[in-house]
Amino acid sequence: MNRPRYPITQAIRFLRAMQVDFETFSYSYTDRGGARQAALELRIPEYRVVKTLVMETDALSPLLVLMHGDRAVSTRKLARVIGTKKVLPVQAEKALNCTGYQVGGISPFGTRQNMPVYVQATILELKTIYINGGKRGFMVAVDPDVLLKTLSAIPVSVAAFSQ
Repeated sequence: MNRPRYPITQAIRFLRAMQVDFETFSYSYTDRGGARQAALELRIPEYRVVKTLVMETDALSPLLVLMHGDRAVSTRKLARVIGTKKVLPVQAEKALNCTGYQVGGISPFGTRQNMPVYVQATILELKTIYINGGKRGFMVAVDPDVLLKTLSAIPVSVAAFSQ
């Protein structure tokens, strides 16, 4: 029997359980390389790489935000959209506790804690997206509709240009 040649992470287990079609890709992870590093190595536009960001409200409720690799999240816009005073990124330790994944390897699939997921609406217009597969240096390509069907992701328009 042929064994898969990619890591079997919680994200992969989740995608399999949900019967999602996906393709796997590996790249050389470097600290602070982010979506740009993945896009360069996979030879795809950075816009098609989707970052999974763990944030929290002023009430300390965690949430996930899915954003284009070449964009930042306007936390001010996001706070307005979800009806809270503030939204801020969480520290690496809290991200790990909420998701079960290390920063740089956070996937929205198969997280330890069930959290609301917000997705930049323009991501849903893409044919295929590349998103972390639950390990640093590991991506999966999926149809963006998977975000709506499996995560009940909520479309929002909160993108800002990265610096």
